[in-house]
Amino acid sequence: MIQQAKRLNKRSDSTTQQLNNTMNRQDEFKKVVAHCKEYGFIYQSSEVYDGLSAVYDYGPYGVELKNNLKQYWWKSMVQMNDNIVGIDAAIFMHPKVWKASGHVDAFNDPLIDNKDSNKRYRADQLIEGYMDKIEAKINKEIAKAAKRFGDAFDEAEFRKTNPRVLANAEKHAATAKRLATAMTNEDMGDLKAMIEEYGIACPDSGSKNWTEARQFNLMFSTQLGNIAGEEGKLYLRPETAQGIFVNFSNVQKTTRQKLPFGIAQIGKAFRNEIVARQFIFRMREFEQMEMQFFIKPGTQDEWFEKWKEKRMQWHTSLGHPAEKLRWHDHDNLAHYAKAATDIEFDFPFGFKELEGIHSRGDFDLSQHQELSGRKIQYFDSETKENYVPYVVETSIGCDRMFLATMSNALVEEQVPGSDNMRDVLKLNPAIAPVKCAVLPLKKNEPGIVALAKKLHKDLSFSFNTHYDDTGSIGKLYRRQDAVGTPFCVTIDFDSMEDQTVTIRDRDSLVQERVPMERVEEIVKEKVDMRKLFS
Repeated sequence: MIQQAKRLNKRSDSTTQQLNNTMNRQDEFKKVVAHCKEYGFIYQSSEVYDGLSAVYDYGPYGVELKNNLKQYWWKSMVQMNDNIVGIDAAIFMHPKVWKASGHVDAFNDPLIDNKDSNKRYRADQLIEGYMDKIEAKINKEIAKAAKRFGDAFDEAEFRKTNPRVLANAEKHAATAKRLATAMTNEDMGDLKAMIEEYGIACPDSGSKNWTEARQFNLMFSTQLGNIAGEEGKLYLRPETAQGIFVNFSNVQKTTRQKLPFGIAQIGKAFRNEIVARQFIFRMREFEQMEMQFFIKPGTQDEWFEKWKEKRMQWHTSLGHPAEKLRWHDHDNLAHYAKAATDIEFDFPFGFKELEGIHSRGDFDLSQHQELSGRKIQYFDSETKENYVPYVVETSIGCDRMFLATMSNALVEEQVPGSDNMRDVLKLNPAIAPVKCAVLPLKKNEPGIVALAKKLHKDLSFSFNTHYDDTGSIGKLYRRQDAVGTPFCVTIDFDSMEDQTVTIRDRDSLVQERVPMERVEEIVKEKVDMRKLFS
């Protein structure tokens, strides 16, 4: 009885720890969302009218950070590659584009409603959530064993021999295979059957009273001018890739590119998501950064691996820890894909897709060639033959990248030598919204203010600089920490005498006295985006 009680207590302690970890991650997510609103990164769209669901506006600091992330992507993708060029295609496209791409017939998600809570969910995501719980059980067993055996622990051997891990791994694999089959065959009946068999409950209410699963097309439609009916029907693009594909011949001829070469684009896309939650992670209006790399058929596997490596390196160069990034190979491939994998990031709500790398074959160009009746091919001067190129795609959600960056950078820490705490956004200086803040020590001293404003104006020609005199110097420092400003320059009484200022480093809090004329040189060198590429 005593041993049984001890086991129950251990199990209770473990359950409590899991709940605490979940609560901590939820609190972490809420803090990120609140920080974005309080410090002018992101606002709810149309907030004065109680907001519009899953639509958000980027505030003064948010738009700067987002633009810097886009600039980093564009520089690394286009500017640093001789064989990749950029375009900016229109959002509205001929309706046949979406017929050829398969979006009209196949761009659907499986929808299911809970009858008691009246909440709507994607059936596949409910099942994926069930699989995540199985995986969590496996990880829990591994963590317990690692703690028990210490340095002698062999995780690979444990995974192959532990009965509970093997049973859960088999259950996870069987569920994944069944889900992939149901999604490929669009078997709505089996999706509902899985939800019922696995006892999946509504996350909001705990109810298991579900409707039938059914397909739901994600494209927004509108009308062309005053033409009503199918003839005038247009769609808001659900992805930016098709604008690249239909311009393949134009770009190749005008830039005289030879295979392999890529076409990149940053732009808005729109999807009528069934479940648009988790802040800006899943929205109905969002921005994509995509590159389609055109290659000779037969080389797709090689290039697929090369772009996987390049894209993971891009993320780690920005400062995202390796342990917060992982690969996830697709079980259920899209209709166009020959191979597909995701780079997942450990958001406060768990590992989720951040970027996709897809081997698309020649599906897109062939489809547009067939439906348009126009030749969309590449003439290979070496082999003297025409063929439709294959494509390897990299596609990253700009808004998800923004959320990952904010989640990773926001830290609450104790100020050294003090009992005070501070919220600091430890962004890489190259992408920080504001590079340098100029702060007068005394806002009522005309000489100090004049000198500070002059320095602010001079620095603004080189990088984004902020002037603030709306509080004590301590409060001004904290405000700049919270928006991620890497350097603060304080103008004081000595500055008027010897033309020197104090530069404060955001992360180390080290303060250095330097000549005012050197501020631009010092800050410019430290915020240079080239450091990300080294």
